[in-house]
Amino acid sequence: MRLELQVGLGAGELRSLQGWLRADPVVRRSVVVGVRGGVPGPGEMGTVLDVLELVTGNGWSAASFVLAVAAWRQSRPQRPRVEIRRGETVIVLAEGSEEEIARAVRALEAAGGGEGGDR
Repeated sequence: MRLELQVGLGAGELRSLQGWLRADPVVRRSVVVGVRGGVPGPGEMGTVLDVLELVTGNGWSAASFVLAVAAWRQSRPQRPRVEIRRGETVIVLAEGSEEEIARAVRALEAAGGGEGGDR
């Protein structure tokens, strides 16, 4: 299964999230995290880091993944908005409330992201 993550405060925060997910032993076991650059805007040089791409494997847990992203948000001075996409499903983490986290887990599981590997 493939997921895409975007972070509201730019490339620096996206790199921070990438490092956080790679360092989390539960996430690292079941998710491969990569980056996708965009086309630079006017006056910018090089590529723009704008999307984290994740490929899930065996042992994937939507709950562990969403909790890792929520924990990363809590660690940031300005808690950025995180958008998670799986196909047509878009999940936004903006508040960090238990209800929002539970909704995100349910949405990923309904989109085929529950335990059990690629779908």
